[in-house]
Amino acid sequence: MKRQIVLATRNRGKIRELQALMKDFGIEVVSVADIKGAPEVEEDADTFIGNSLKKAREIASATGFMALADDSGLVVDALDGAPGVYSARYAGDNATDEENYLKLLEEMRDIPDEKRTARFKCVMVLFHPSGQWISAEGSCEGVIAREPAGSEGFGYDPVFFVPELNRCMAQISPDEKNAISHRGNALKKLREMLPEFLEKTRGKDNP
Repeated sequence: MKRQIVLATRNRGKIRELQALMKDFGIEVVSVADIKGAPEVEEDADTFIGNSLKKAREIASATGFMALADDSGLVVDALDGAPGVYSARYAGDNATDEENYLKLLEEMRDIPDEKRTARFKCVMVLFHPSGQWISAEGSCEGVIAREPAGSEGFGYDPVFFVPELNRCMAQISPDEKNAISHRGNALKKLREMLPEFLEKTRGKDNP
């Protein structure tokens, strides 16, 4: 029987990215959104690792399958690390991506170019129902643009300028993004640990 990993997110942008990044894992990947009765997990920790570990643990416990969760966000140096873990709700609990990045641009309106450095950070956790888990962290360096550009991606991608590509994240293709993104970098590290983890947990899956 093919082993299964449940992605502990209902964010369609994240689901598309993670499924593309994991297509050659040799295991079936499904979203928690496709599992009836799966719980909504409140992200109430004040760290990326705290949120991702909580999500992965609760989804693994509820479904009986390995769960992969990530918590990620934008860390802006001039704002002392904000919006950080609050990136998805920076402009309010039900804020849209556009509302979030427009608030960011407004708060940084008077910040000079040389002080607009920022990075996307991601902490990813793979949790097995037996209680064993592994984690990895990834980041992607950039600067905050002065106005949005591009239509690819989601979140803060339209205002996150990547100097090495001379474009905003929303102006590059999904494959290009996966090659340099914080989630892509975290998953690359997780992949290196995956064979040993799968071997260690083999035979402990639910039938």
